[in-house]
Amino acid sequence: MPIKVYFDYTATTPIDPKVLSAMLPYLRKDFGNASSIHQLGQISRAGIDRAREEAADFLGCQPQEIIFTGSATEADNLAIQGIIKKENPHIITSSVEHHAVWELCQVLGKKGLAEVTYLPVDREGIVNASDFKKAIKPNTILASIIYANNEIGTIQPIKEIGSIIKKANSQERKNKIYFHTDAVQAANYLDCKVEKLGVDLLTLSSHKIYGPKGVGLLYVKRGTPVKPLIYGGGQEGGLRSGTENVAGIVGFGAAVAEIQNPRTKIKNIKIRQLRDKLIKGVFKRISDVKLNGSKDLRLPNNINLSFRGAEGEAIVIALDQKGVAASTGSACSAKSLEPSHVLLALGMSDEEAHGSLRLSLGKYTTEEEINKVLKILPSIVERLRKISGIR
Repeated sequence: MPIKVYFDYTATTPIDPKVLSAMLPYLRKDFGNASSIHQLGQISRAGIDRAREEAADFLGCQPQEIIFTGSATEADNLAIQGIIKKENPHIITSSVEHHAVWELCQVLGKKGLAEVTYLPVDREGIVNASDFKKAIKPNTILASIIYANNEIGTIQPIKEIGSIIKKANSQERKNKIYFHTDAVQAANYLDCKVEKLGVDLLTLSSHKIYGPKGVGLLYVKRGTPVKPLIYGGGQEGGLRSGTENVAGIVGFGAAVAEIQNPRTKIKNIKIRQLRDKLIKGVFKRISDVKLNGSKDLRLPNNINLSFRGAEGEAIVIALDQKGVAASTGSACSAKSLEPSHVLLALGMSDEEAHGSLRLSLGKYTTEEEINKVLKILPSIVERLRKISGIR
């Protein structure tokens, strides 16, 4: 089996050695339950407290406003289901949300538990802030807009939307509008200070920032009336009962701390340069290819391409056989045969959406790996086009 060249950092990232080192003591000798009052328990509690402080420092909030969960999906669900407790609530979201928000809103709408407005996006995948303003109703209580899209990397105008919500809340309203953003993909590259963004709720994921899987967090601004989804022991301020995943939370904290390392910004510049080289190389070597999403308002590690006459899943399989790991879009929907709702929202046809390939870079991506993809991808696309009868 050839050594994998990894171009799927958006799906998950490898654990940083520093993160693993921080976790190991809590997997071995410091294994106590953080709810226990004995010494072993208090060592675990101290580890969680330190991670909470690291996350709070990154977001510019108070440690008590950080709620650790079992995943970002759980955090998204807690943010939305925890808010909509009033009768006939109205939610504003976008047509390019992650499945954790998109599918939940679909279910809430079908069950009559909430009225949901799905804002359209332009052909680059960007929500128009004026459309958001027009969508506000008297019964609007929550807005959930993704910060940076997991499929096409498009960055949304979160600050502008936050300002619109703040102005709306300053007027006489029966219901306050709370603002949630899924910042899972944004964390590595964008400013996530909650006051600057103007959000009340924000979701992060550990395994997207070189931390362990199985840990997420939800920032809950003090005074935001979130109700728990899980009841039991009253952990996490009563919002997320269950024995804490101490090693995972400690690892999450270490990963968040590493984001703020000055060397990370230098690495991000290198990632952007490598991404631009790959995009330029693909367009130079392959005809009838399209970059999906925004050219400028885009995460520096994201490439999403459509190849006329070549099916995306077939490209991924062919790349995998050559030792390159990539994807067609969201890892959460990889088993679905349905075209991506994100790409359809851009105005693409089903056929175009099925022809997409996502290549996502990370801090371990090398120029040699870029060159390998540029060497093998053209022949793969050419072969698939011949099979489909398109040249």
